[in-house]
Amino acid sequence: MPKASLQAYRSMQMTATDAGNAATTISVSGERVVGGRPAGCPSSFCGCGASLRVFGRVVPELNLASNWLRFPRAAPAPGMVAARRGHVFVLEQHLGGDTWMAYDANSGGRATRIHARSLRGYTVVNPHG
Repeated sequence: MPKASLQAYRSMQMTATDAGNAATTISVSGERVVGGRPAGCPSSFCGCGASLRVFGRVVPELNLASNWLRFPRAAPAPGMVAARRGHVFVLEQHLGGDTWMAYDANSGGRATRIHARSLRGYTVVNPHG
C-alpha cells in the first residue's frame, strides 16, 4: 500500500483495548486541521488555544500547560481538559476506552487539530469547577 494511502487508512481506524485487553476497532472521521497558532498566543500555544476554546478568550496564566493542573480533577466528559506538564487539549467526544476526539492546539507542525487522542498520561480537569 503506498505511503499516502496507508496514512489515510490509519487516520480512519484505530484499535482501543479495555482493561481486559479486548481489542475493538473504532472508525473515526479522520483528523482535521482547523488552524494554526491563534492570534495573540505565544509560540508554545496549546494552553492559549485551549483557553480560547473553553473560555472564548486568551487567559494569559493558562498559556503554561501545567497551570491547567490547578483546576479540580474531573471524570472525562465533553468540555473537560486533559492536562500534563507540557501539553493540554480539550475533550470533545468520547470514542471508546481512553480515546477521545479532542481539540488539540499546537498538536504538531504548528497546527491546531481535531483528532483522536488517548488520555493516557494526562490528568482530566474541570476548567469550570
